[in-house]
Amino acid sequence: MKSFASDNYAGVLPEVMNALVLANEVHARSYGADEITARTRKLFCDVFEADVDVYFVFNGTGANVLSISSATQSYNSVLCADISHIYNDESAAPETFTGCRFFPLPTNENGKLTTDAIQQRLIRKGDIHYAQTKLLSLTQSTEYGTVYTRDEIKELATLAHYNELYVHVDGSRFFNATASLGCSLADVVTRTGVDILSLGGTKAGMMFGEAVVVFNKDLKQHIAYKHKQSMQLASKTRFIAAQFEAMLQGETWRKHASHANEMAQNLAASLSAFPQVKITKPVQANAVFAELPKAWNVPLQDAYPFYIWKEATNEARLMCSFDTTKDDIHGFMDMMKHL
Repeated sequence: MKSFASDNYAGVLPEVMNALVLANEVHARSYGADEITARTRKLFCDVFEADVDVYFVFNGTGANVLSISSATQSYNSVLCADISHIYNDESAAPETFTGCRFFPLPTNENGKLTTDAIQQRLIRKGDIHYAQTKLLSLTQSTEYGTVYTRDEIKELATLAHYNELYVHVDGSRFFNATASLGCSLADVVTRTGVDILSLGGTKAGMMFGEAVVVFNKDLKQHIAYKHKQSMQLASKTRFIAAQFEAMLQGETWRKHASHANEMAQNLAASLSAFPQVKITKPVQANAVFAELPKAWNVPLQDAYPFYIWKEATNEARLMCSFDTTKDDIHGFMDMMKHL
């Protein structure tokens, strides 16, 4: 069975599976002191064109907790989108483990934060009765599958830095966003002023694992200790690092992310043929948001699982993955024609 529920439903890229097999052939030093991890960390520096520090973690929530905790104190606050994953979908883990207050900001019609929304919350600096704002968190691609341009990120980062805030990017689908922009990984973060990145691997086709990439040297002082404290330091780190090595070498990530994005475009075009269906957001990465007739939900979801994002309008979120095919989309369309 295939689904449009989440790219987490998909399996593992063959390049990644092969890397895991190779990493399994011999013994290696633990906790990231092995050759594969060292080699992969250097590769990160090469592709991001910067002297970055990299910390491999088990999952996206762990990546976000580690990133945010490295840039804040418990008396700080974090600005994020009101639809953001860190605010709505991580069971308050970022707030619980960092101790910070999270302020959700309204987004525009495409799910993006704007300078105006941020500026309205840059208040009460130095007031000991107020959680001092220290970090701005962006999601790339956004929860609506839209993509911040490089200029948009740079503008938001410039505003944040002017007000002495760090900039974090929650990049669970960062590869899809970068493929959509048609630029390099360095273009999207290194050259825009991002301080720390939660780089997603699982949704992109890895078996497990994410990476925290640190660009700002000010954030490097304590993060290694927090890596262990947050229970995200894998004893067999090489099995996460090897997967990222396979993803980054030869831009394997771009080939598969571009395919997922292309399938989303194909899905959106196919859905547009139905007068009962309304595409609600621009399709820029690997997500399609569409309002469907409610009576279609159960039969469609039984065959091709997907999530209802907004119950009031029956807006569905349909995700494409590296292994989504045109045949999958045709099968979905055939069911809709029958309905």
